Amino acid sequence: MMDFSVRSEELELMDDPNMEFELLDAAYADINKCNRLLGGESITIDAVWELVKESGKKSYTILDMGCGDGTMLRKLSKHLSKHEVSHDMIGVDLRDDVLRIAKEKSSQYPNINFKKEDILKADSSLSCDILINTLTMHHFDENRIDAFLNKFVSLAKIGVVINDLQRSKIAYTLFKVFGFFFIKTNVAKYDGLVSISKGFKKAELIELSKKIPSVTHIIRWKWAFRYVWVMKFKRQNN
Repeated sequence: MMDFSVRSEELELMDDPNMEFELLDAAYADINKCNRLLGGESITIDAVWELVKESGKKSYTILDMGCGDGTMLRKLSKHLSKHEVSHDMIGVDLRDDVLRIAKEKSSQYPNINFKKEDILKADSSLSCDILINTLTMHHFDENRIDAFLNKFVSLAKIGVVINDLQRSKIAYTLFKVFGFFFIKTNVAKYDGLVSISKGFKKAELIELSKKIPSVTHIIRWKWAFRYVWVMKFKRQNN
């Protein structure tokens, strides 16, 4: 029986840099379907929108660290455009094949650009107003998460929005049922379960937040078995 008291160290199939391109594209389609049906997209959009309303700026630079195929940026861009908020967006990922998919799907969004970059090596050239991170933090092991979070804080001026999975037996079991009916690719079925086993418990996120005392932290559970972690800066970073 799987032990949900600790984070799994198992690798996901999509972490394989040699995965066939068509299979990778199909797996992303399944993942996006899951996020849409289970409300994962709206969690990030709503959190960013709250930061925008509180800030009151007229224009924003938004950075998506671990952007995948760029779906989150496109959805967020549509929302901001609907509310007539000026914005530029940058999606960062380390893989050429993933960025190829992102660029192809974002060709009608001139305000969205993509860059190949190691998240932990990103420099001040990627400074932004708001930094978002959706379903990426669980890919990092315990030894790298602190550096991962500190990098986010160093780059963002207004706030950070992290959207990631709750690790629990209930979430794992329900995803098995969901996957049977709604997910086509075996890759997405397998990786979805692995992702949950690599997710977080709220107490773990709270302990991580204590290491960044200069920031106001809001950590909330959201359906379906997600946590949204919003960091608001008490003063704008330089």
